[in-house]
Amino acid sequence: MAKIQVLTLPVGMLEANCYLVWNPDTLDALLLDPGDEPGRIAKAVAERGLHPRAILLTHAHVDHIRAVSELARQWAVPVCLAPADHPMYHSPQNALPPWMSAARDLPEPQAEPPPAPPGLEFRVLSTPGHSPGGVCYYFPAAGAAFTGDTLFCGSIGRADLPGGNADTLLHAIRNQLLTLPPETVIYPGHGQPSTIGEEAAHNPYL
Repeated sequence: MAKIQVLTLPVGMLEANCYLVWNPDTLDALLLDPGDEPGRIAKAVAERGLHPRAILLTHAHVDHIRAVSELARQWAVPVCLAPADHPMYHSPQNALPPWMSAARDLPEPQAEPPPAPPGLEFRVLSTPGHSPGGVCYYFPAAGAAFTGDTLFCGSIGRADLPGGNADTLLHAIRNQLLTLPPETVIYPGHGQPSTIGEEAAHNPYL
């Protein structure tokens, strides 16, 4: 099993989990869901001497994207987001007033991620339901899946937000996530990690 390193940075008022994932041999890194506090994220990258190669977004809700603009420009890296979430990504209404304004000056995202750096190969799993273009990122060799706001430890994502659908969400979880090996570690968009096996056996929503 490949040994990737994972650093969890809960950021912003909603403590959305931003993840740094890197190859300890090459220090190539991927950044997932930089939701806020760009200075803190950049400091974590610099302290470890990492080389960011891309920003991967599980979905476009504001608490997962507010640091995208500053970091993408600072590092000159692409931003990857499923096309169905592009309208929300650019919408000034994608905010939680009065305490979380919409993200500004966002770079245009691309639908397809660039080739993964060696040791960081992943698959994009389409998991709509929390948002129209929600995805998860599965790193098979590392046995890890970054599930955004689709699947949590002991819970699942909300489906009552604009563009959400409960039946679609549950279908995606059952067909895209619960089919992964049970030992797969899930790193959710909020809260603590878990495993596919633990959620399949004990998650009350499943």
